Formats: sequence, C-alpha cells, structure tokens
Amino acid sequence: MKVILLQDVDGLGKAGDLKEVANGYARNYLLPRHLAAGATPGLIANRTQRIAAEQRKLDKQAEVNHQLAERLAQVALTFKAKVGTQGRLYGSITSQDIASALRDAENVTVDRRVIDLPEPIRSLGTFSVSVKIASQLEPKITVNVVDVAATAVAQ
Repeated sequence: MKVILLQDVDGLGKAGDLKEVANGYARNYLLPRHLAAGATPGLIANRTQRIAAEQRKLDKQAEVNHQLAERLAQVALTFKAKVGTQGRLYGSITSQDIASALRDAENVTVDRRVIDLPEPIRSLGTFSVSVKIASQLEPKITVNVVDVAATAVAQ
C-alpha cells in the first residue's frame, strides 16, 4: 500500500515522503495514529505542488543570502578605542560591537552569534572577521581598530 507520511516515522521516513508499506502496517499502525494517509492521486499532486513551492522558497532565500554575502564582503568597519602603553585596548571589540556597527553603518541586521570571532579583539590593527550567513557562505568583513588619540591628533 502506498502512503504519504504526515509525520516523521522512525525507520520509515520523514513527513511528506511517499512510501510503499505493507497493508497491515498501514491499516493497523500508520493510519489509526494519523502518521500517514493513503496515497490518492489528489494527495500525490498536492505533495508535488508543496515540494515545488518549497524549492522555489529555498532558491529565493539562497539568492537573498548570496546578495547579503556580496554586500558584507565589501564592508570595512573602523573602531576608535583607548589604548594603553603596550598597545593593548582598555576594553575590547566583541561580536556584539561588530553587529551593532553593521546595523548602524550599513543598515544590515546580523545576529552576533553568526559573527565568527573566537575571542574579542584587544589590540590595534586590521582584522578579518568572517560572518556565517549560510552553510557555504562566509564573507569576511574588515575590522580596523585605531587609537582614539592618534585620530584626534590627525584632525
């Protein structure tokens, strides 16, 4: 008997899968527990339409992610910080600071947890920080940390 799974069933498949199962298994277990429905031509057509709609949605999301990755790859953020005698910052630049700067400067909202910063930045210099947008998209943004006293003298 052919059935369409309505819920994930261990050892059988995931919701939406079309499976061939024994008649007794379908009648006595899957159908009474509403884990599956009989595979009528209407349900099969509906399943095909759902799969196509889901694929279109995934393609559109991938395109949006790709555009965001291209935009982020061109971003360079500059942070002004107080520096001690040995070139170390009094504070640190964290992923939250980077996310806030992206939101303010570039109008791009990124969750701080997707910014790959193993440890906070505590020294002057230029750093390359990756942002994980999707599984294969990790653009790198440039973070410049400059001394607030040096920029005041230059102006």
